[in-house]
Amino acid sequence: MSRPRVWLITGASTGFGRAMTELILKNGDIAVATLRRPEMLSELSAQYSVDRLLVQKLDVTNAAEVDAAFARTKEQYGRLDVVFNNAAYGVVSEVEAAYGHEKPVRDMFDTNFWGATRVTQAAVKFFREVNEPGMGGRLLQVSSMSGVEGTPAIGLYVASKFALEGLSEALAKELDPSWNIKVTIIEPGIFITEGQSNMTVIEPLPVYSSSPASIVRQMLVDLQTKPAGSDPRKAVEAFYRLTSLPDPPLHFPIGKDAIEGIRRKAEGLIRDTNTYASWSEELEVTSEK
Repeated sequence: MSRPRVWLITGASTGFGRAMTELILKNGDIAVATLRRPEMLSELSAQYSVDRLLVQKLDVTNAAEVDAAFARTKEQYGRLDVVFNNAAYGVVSEVEAAYGHEKPVRDMFDTNFWGATRVTQAAVKFFREVNEPGMGGRLLQVSSMSGVEGTPAIGLYVASKFALEGLSEALAKELDPSWNIKVTIIEPGIFITEGQSNMTVIEPLPVYSSSPASIVRQMLVDLQTKPAGSDPRKAVEAFYRLTSLPDPPLHFPIGKDAIEGIRRKAEGLIRDTNTYASWSEELEVTSEK
């Protein structure tokens, strides 16, 4: 019988993080559930002993807490198989409207990009230096369909996820294959999670009242009172299966809206590239005679 895998989950209080934590425990694996408010998992802590569940306080913007979470994992279990890098939140704002509102945007980047980056760095080091040689590990980077195709009214959130996507793509190319560390960027569409109402909203400029951004803003308002989208519990089952694939994908869009949006983005890139490819002819520097 194979031994249970050890998972570290960030943002485990709600949404994908909470659903993933519950699935891991249900499947007999071990969960290191990290979150800013550990009391939010008190009922799970009452059900499981520390040999199955370790709840750790972690604000990913705090480097010392990131280090402590990985150190505690090493102390308790001596290994780590999967990191579910999930903690994030959103800011609703047109790009122009965010002018003069730097703090909420910087705070979001501190979580969505810099916090995720700290967790990424700690995960890679743990997989390589703490785990048995060649054991490696799986790193699941939770991005968004908006990390691939820009969405109006959430341009700064989009930027934070684009940054995570670029970082993760570069990381995957940097890793020595002998380390056996696999990276997958998860790109969900709209799922019914608490995150639909957990967004900082910056008031729009009046000139945008009839713009495409206003439609997205209204949709986000509607989601707070009438949640809509796909089932996150079904999604995390797919994420769980991914970690058993010997050769997992680098990109994993999930949800019909994500598939549609990312195909649209890819088709547009190919179309523009092919249409204007000739403009790159004869750009080489030539020596004058």
